[in-house]
Amino acid sequence: MAIVGRALLILALVVALYGIGASLFGARSGRREWVDSGRRAVYALAGLATLAFAILEAAFLRSDFTFNVVAEHSSTTTPTFYKLAAAWSSQEGSLLLWVFLLSVWSSLILFLTRRRVREIAPYATAVLLGFGAFFTSLAVFFANPFATSAQAPAEGAGLDPLLLHPSMMIHPPMLYSGYTLLTIPFAFAVGALVTGRLGAEWIAVTRRFALAAWLFLGIGILLGARWSYTELGWGGYWAWDPVENAALMPWLCITAFVHSIMIQEKRGMLKVWNASLVLGSGTLSILGTFLVRSGILNSIHAFGASTLGVPFVSLIGAMVIGSIFLIVWRREQLRSEAQLESLWSREAVFLFQNLVLVAMVLVVFWITFFPLISQALTGTKVSVGPPAFQPFVVPLALILVLLSGIGPIIAWRRVTVANLRRGFALPIVVGLVTLIVLLVVPGGPSSRPFALAMFALGAFVLAGVAQEVWRGVSARRATTHDAVPLALLGLISRNRRRYGGYTVHAGLAVLLIGVAASSSFKHSTDVLLSPGQTARVDGYTVRYVRPVEAITSQKISFGAVLNVSKGGHHVTNVTTTRNYYPSQDPSDGLIGKFFDSANSDSAVGLDAGPLRDIWTVINVQTTPLDSLINQGNNVFAAYAPQVMTRAAKLPPGQAQQAMNGLWSERDLAVAEIARRFVTHPWQTEFLLLVDPMVTWIWLGALIIAGGGFIALWPIPVLARRRTRAAKPARPPASPAVPVREPA
Repeated sequence: MAIVGRALLILALVVALYGIGASLFGARSGRREWVDSGRRAVYALAGLATLAFAILEAAFLRSDFTFNVVAEHSSTTTPTFYKLAAAWSSQEGSLLLWVFLLSVWSSLILFLTRRRVREIAPYATAVLLGFGAFFTSLAVFFANPFATSAQAPAEGAGLDPLLLHPSMMIHPPMLYSGYTLLTIPFAFAVGALVTGRLGAEWIAVTRRFALAAWLFLGIGILLGARWSYTELGWGGYWAWDPVENAALMPWLCITAFVHSIMIQEKRGMLKVWNASLVLGSGTLSILGTFLVRSGILNSIHAFGASTLGVPFVSLIGAMVIGSIFLIVWRREQLRSEAQLESLWSREAVFLFQNLVLVAMVLVVFWITFFPLISQALTGTKVSVGPPAFQPFVVPLALILVLLSGIGPIIAWRRVTVANLRRGFALPIVVGLVTLIVLLVVPGGPSSRPFALAMFALGAFVLAGVAQEVWRGVSARRATTHDAVPLALLGLISRNRRRYGGYTVHAGLAVLLIGVAASSSFKHSTDVLLSPGQTARVDGYTVRYVRPVEAITSQKISFGAVLNVSKGGHHVTNVTTTRNYYPSQDPSDGLIGKFFDSANSDSAVGLDAGPLRDIWTVINVQTTPLDSLINQGNNVFAAYAPQVMTRAAKLPPGQAQQAMNGLWSERDLAVAEIARRFVTHPWQTEFLLLVDPMVTWIWLGALIIAGGGFIALWPIPVLARRRTRAAKPARPPASPAVPVREPA
């Protein structure tokens, strides 16, 4: 099947190149049959990529170690759930996943627009197929997922222990979906600039794909943060790692675009700005992919050094230069049709919000790449960490929250003093009351100005959103006489985009309140404890109750049960473990391979609540077991060859029985050594944290995702069909006084 997979990739590359030529020829000559053929090439690319990816997944599921990528990233003991996800843990598999997702999303947009934007679509098709050809060529020439070995190993190396987390199934595909979806508005923006069709039509056909890119990329980022918090064992959820930043930058950029396109649709303004944001988002998505695969910056997420740097740099350079050329070329046609009438308007707020988002992108970009910039200028690669980001990102985040609260309240064009008083009175009062209460409450956040400001601004945003929603519900009830829940559902269904946006703003406020609280008031301590000993952290007493160990076919787990109390009252019990997975390094020995700390991960002990998380992790040192491990290695190093020599002379059934006996004796020895952790416990290191309001981060993320889905669904085609199928309402017997829902 490897040969079939390789052939499919080569055929996919040929199809992509053909589709580029057919689309461009059809666009230049005006021959629709060639344009249609180019579009069908995208469908064909999707089919070929789907088949190729299915072959690779099947190889992982059946543990076919003749595939090099399977041998290097899976094993017979890898759970089936993670075998399915192991494909994108590799360089080769992730590139194939990129091609697969790109071709699927491209097929969807081209199918939906097959009778629309006819001048723009062929050029967009050529750009999308260009991306497809690029990534397919990487898989064909540089990182072949179907490379094989004549002699397959009996066992694979297994999946990296840090990847054995449920998010592994969702987090990478979400990020890749976001990255690949960003290429769609990029491609149509290029088509619009090439053809000069720079009205709002290209935005209308790609807006939902831009929103989907924003949503999927955001979900991927938050899943990564959750993964980091519960799996990596360092106690945080965001480390300003280069690969984390690589996903954040295009998300911030497309967030700005999603807001500013409303100004272009309503007022014909910000055309240059919107085109720049779309092209920048697409370029940043490729930059993010490059950072993961090149290894040019140190990151725990990167695949390490590779040969893909030059192709990616060439593509990014071409995208940047081409984007600048197109915008400069069409600068006259991109002039705004209207002018900003007042700084006190929704247009102005969206513009300021965009400037803040782009400023955050520039800050993150500069600091992330500063090690490379300093190396290029001075020859010294300077290291930067999270403290470098905080002086810039924190004030920008506060301004962003403030503007996200003003945006839903303020009117378009210009506002009057009466409208300002009516819209802002309640939110300002709620924000000020929150600020005063937090200043006077004993033990409040008065010593943490960032947290204090974020709490007050978050309350301002939530009050503003609640006020606008309630006004809309009240207006709808006045006309329909529905109960509040039905009126709310009817209100949202009538304008999903608006109220989905309000929901997102509320979720952002909740999320950033959680960030402010957890980052400002976290308490942590590193302690060495023996069973029965206690430690204190933020008023909680943590007692090491007892050690625990467990052995399965996949891992050895050393852990501890901890009792948490406060003021003499029991709060919770938590269990944290360190899991050791069999190493494939022969130098570790037949016994030592099971205790290699380089092949281990942490299972966090967590008791989460709305006001605080109690978070613990154990760091087991196996040094006290070294003498037993070395002794076992020596015994089996002498004994195993003898058994293998005898087995080679026996019939197959008896030989297998002899080898099974050898492995059973080895497993008994390993179990006996591991048991010493419980029978002869030693002093062990723990990291203990009390982290306030972290749950608000995940709750805010769910609210944001919910708002995104509200704004994204339903697809307009389905909505129109439903409307046509519905029976028209009977006109009222007498005229009613219309009641307007507030904007």
